Amino acid sequence: MMSHLLSIDSLSRDEIDHLMRVAARLEPVAQRRKVTRVLEGAVLGNLFFEASTRTRVSFHTAFSRLGGSVCDTTGFTFSSMAKGESLYDTSRVMSGYCDAIVMRHPEQGSVAEFAAATKVPVINAGDGPGEHPSQALLDFYTIDKEFTLQGKALRDAHVLMTGDLKYGRTVHSLIRLLARYAPMRITLVAPPGLEMPHHLIERVSRQGLTVEVRESLAGDFSDVDVVYTTRIQKERFTAEMIEGFNLSRDFTVDRAFLDSRCGPTTIVMHPLPRDSRPEANDLDVDLNGDPRLAIFRQTDNGIPVRMAIFATLLKVEEHIERDLRDVPWFVPPTVGVDDATF
Repeated sequence: MMSHLLSIDSLSRDEIDHLMRVAARLEPVAQRRKVTRVLEGAVLGNLFFEASTRTRVSFHTAFSRLGGSVCDTTGFTFSSMAKGESLYDTSRVMSGYCDAIVMRHPEQGSVAEFAAATKVPVINAGDGPGEHPSQALLDFYTIDKEFTLQGKALRDAHVLMTGDLKYGRTVHSLIRLLARYAPMRITLVAPPGLEMPHHLIERVSRQGLTVEVRESLAGDFSDVDVVYTTRIQKERFTAEMIEGFNLSRDFTVDRAFLDSRCGPTTIVMHPLPRDSRPEANDLDVDLNGDPRLAIFRQTDNGIPVRMAIFATLLKVEEHIERDLRDVPWFVPPTVGVDDATF
């Protein structure tokens, strides 16, 4: 049974399937139709030593909707670690305050080092260019839901991953997870110098994924079921890399690409944030309102999935149904003004 969530590698396929089932049971709570207090009295430590909005607030919301309370810490500048405290000492101290800890840190392997000092459940919310396991779980939950709506099966699905595949920790975790559900096809398209690490390609290929590497988004992608695109992680570049980096619009996913090179049921995903400025080479805003754009359904799915992670780690998943009650406040029928049903 899982005691921490540090890497997709720490989860068996049965454990992933269990988390997906618990997330589905928690959908009414995530959609604000039901209330549960199964974690009433529990305290979460949200330790973010790297900037975050969506992930931090998503974890905070998920724990709160289960009835718990949250203590937030963000940034290095005023932290005890900036004063020289070790990860071991910080872990031991925070474990005395909190019942679970979510941690994001700019250094790969740091969250695992932190977790080694405590028996309190620790969740890796991103360790530099390493992994982001909860994002992979919500991405997989999204793919499964979208496929169910379309009557598709996961087996033999074709997923295109594009963008920054070198530093994008979301794709590192997702490709590991998809390998558990092989056979499946993965096509990788990255700008020069930002390719998926070769050791990951070799590993998932041995696990049964069929991996193809292409140099650009030109060509036929009509049989692709999912386009998963990522932002260029320039914050992880060296000064020399930034100076010499020049990305053309050839790596941008926009309406023209989707209409001319993909199929009518291809869904588009992105872990966010996306760079929406006109000069950016990211997922284009011209797809806003298009039902094939699943990015906001994807972020919404982060709440039930992260609730499921907490419920499973703190062993309250069997108490969920008997604790449910209707919400007393007004809930709008849709959250966004341009939400559309696929």
